[in-house]
Parts: sequence; structure tokens; C-alpha cells
Amino acid sequence: MVDKLLKYFNQIMPLTEEEAHAIAETTTIKTFKKGTILLREGQISAEAYFVLDGCVRQFYLVNGEERTNNFFTEEQWVVSIKSFSENIPSDHFLECCIESTLVVGNREKEEGLYRRFPKFETISRKVMEKVFADQQAIMATHHTDTPEERYLRLLKSRPDLFQKIPQYQIASYIGVKPESLSRIRKRLTEK
Repeated sequence: MVDKLLKYFNQIMPLTEEEAHAIAETTTIKTFKKGTILLREGQISAEAYFVLDGCVRQFYLVNGEERTNNFFTEEQWVVSIKSFSENIPSDHFLECCIESTLVVGNREKEEGLYRRFPKFETISRKVMEKVFADQQAIMATHHTDTPEERYLRLLKSRPDLFQKIPQYQIASYIGVKPESLSRIRKRLTEK
């Protein structure tokens, strides 16, 4: 499974054999059951994750109602960036939607690799740039697209989610109630 992580890093910047070995020997891989909460609102994030298999959902509690704002699947990073980098309480939750196998990293391991291989700081920066760009694209569609357009975009760009995620979480993600999602789906099938 660590091969997926090494392949990911090699696509960003080629690794030497020594660098790949250092990553492999410091990598912790864990499998989490469906429903496992990786981070709770109010908790300080001490870990970052890389999804090898499965799906992690990020959501907020607003007036007692869950509002999903992202799903992380294979070869995506799950990082509560503000909480992790600033050592402050998280304002959201991270939950495994299905059984998920994740690489689990922490600041100590990260700093150790940076000291041994300064090139990893460049790789890390490039990873964070991609994470930020992806987040910015998601935020933009939530401000510019209708729920139907968000649904269609999600269906086209991430069809795998529809096999893994309950419809009420998809509805929450596109910003509607489950009944409205049913109407959108019905309208689209009638076209």
C-alpha cells in the first residue's frame, strides 16, 4: 500500500531510492471502520492523512445539522489545515464514510523527514498548493453553481462517490435537503 504514496510523490518530484526508503520506513498505515471520527470540532488536529482506499467526509455542525463540505477519496490528502498548522481547535469534523485505509502522518515525522531531506519541504509545498487549489475550486462552485449544476459536476467528476456515500450526504454537499436532491434526480432523468 505504501507504493501508492510513493507513486503519488514521484509524480510531484522524482524520489531517490534513499528518499523513497525513508518515506516507506516512517509511514504508518491504518484501517479505520466506517463511522470513525478522525477529528472532532473543538479538537486540535495533530495528524494529516493520505487516503489509500476509502472515503473521508469533512462536515460542520450548524444548528445541530450536519453540513458536508468535502469528500476525500483515493490519493487525496485529508488535512485540517488551520487547526494542524496553527495548533488551534478545529471548527469541523472528519469522519470515515466507509472503511478507509489511510496513511497517518504527524508533525514530528514530517519535521524529521524535512531535516534529513530538505527536498521534502518542496514536495510538501507542492502538495499544499494542490490541496488549496482543489479547495478553492470547490468553494467557487458553491458560490456560482446552482444545486443542480453542483450535482451534475459531482456526478461527472467523481462518479465513484455515488457508490460509496449515502444520498443524504450528497444532498448536504450540494447544499440541499434529501427531498430536493430526489427532485433534481427525477428532473434530470425526465430530460
